Formats: sequence, structure tokens, C-alpha cells
Amino acid sequence: MAVRSLWAGRLRMQCLLSSTAAWESKGWPLLFSTAIQRTAGEDCRSEDPPDELGPSLAERALRIKAVKLEKEVQDLTVRYQRAVADCENIRRQTQRCVEDAKIFGIQSFCKDLVEVADILEKTTECISEESEPGDQKLTLEKVFRGLSLLEAKLKSVFAKHGLEKLTPIGDKYDPHQHELICHVPAGVGVQPGTVALVRQDGYKLHGRTIRLARVEVAVESQRRL
Repeated sequence: MAVRSLWAGRLRMQCLLSSTAAWESKGWPLLFSTAIQRTAGEDCRSEDPPDELGPSLAERALRIKAVKLEKEVQDLTVRYQRAVADCENIRRQTQRCVEDAKIFGIQSFCKDLVEVADILEKTTECISEESEPGDQKLTLEKVFRGLSLLEAKLKSVFAKHGLEKLTPIGDKYDPHQHELICHVPAGVGVQPGTVALVRQDGYKLHGRTIRLARVEVAVESQRRL
């Protein structure tokens, strides 16, 4: 029906245009120019698409876009939930590793200390079984050998695990490594401000001081405290 009405309008327009051209060729006034223009305008308006199609197409496009966005939101939500779950698992595993490191971090050190304990135990048993009453010299020799072996083993264990003994005699006083006990007069060959005597050894673990050395620092006689 729409096609037929369109063709009918075009035919009427062509008839009107041909009649207008005939009137103009004869020099007659166009009495029906207003009607022709009105008819032409109506025919032009009839060719325009109805306004009802616009909103329906726009609504369909919006619905399609809304469906796509909803799918994207669902996909992102699932990904977010998986990421949160993975982060939680990683956090738990890390916490478990930290706890294990706190508990078993000194396992190797303790294993080496067990060997030191074995030496001490064997030395004690040897002294108690083989020594004769009244033979103090033999007993002292065995004790000395046992203590020497024990000291050597301890030094080996300390070196293996990065534990270093501080020997600061003659070094300049450093409050980060030394604990000052008192000042003493600087003797011959001793520079003021240096460590003159060590009362208790200090230790470093992998370069970090874990126990300060308790020291006496040399000063000039007039500055003695």
C-alpha cells in the first residue's frame, strides 16, 4: 500500500508540473500555484519515513548494548572473585612459609651444635671412666684436650653459619659495636679513643652485630673518668 501511494503521489506531481509548464508557455497566470505547492509539500511529506520507526530502532540498539554490558560485568565479576581467591591462597602460603622459617630457620645451626654437645659428652665420660683417683695431671690433660677440641668445633660451626667473633683491641671505639664500660689511661703504644681491654667478646652474624663487645677505652690521663 505504501508503494502504491508513493507512486500515485509521484504521478500527480508529474501531472501538476506538466500543466504548470503549459500554463507558463502560454503566459497565463498560475491560479493554482498555491494548491500545487501544497500538494507537492504533502507528497514530499508522504515520502518521509514514519517517525514511529526511530524510537523502536534506538530502543533495540540500547537493549543489545545493555545485554553486552551485562555480560561484560558478569565476566569481570568472575575474574575478580578468582583473583581475590588466588591472593588469599598466596597470602596463606606465604604466612605458612614465614612461620616455618621462624621455627626451622636454625635447624642447620642446631644440627651442628649437637655435634659440639657430643664432643662435650664424650669428653666428660672419658674423664670419669679412665681417670684414676689422685691422678689429677692426667685428668687435667684430658680436660684440656676435650676443651680444645670443643673450642675448635665451635669455631668451625660459627664460621659455617656466618657467626664472627669481634676482637676489637686496638680498634677505634664504635658505639654500634662496642659497649663502653669505663675509661682507662692510655698506656705506651695505645692511642686515646681506642679499645684498650675487652671484658666480653662481641659477635656478628653475617655482618650484623648481634652482641656488643664490652670494652674499656683508653683516654689521656687528664680525661680519665
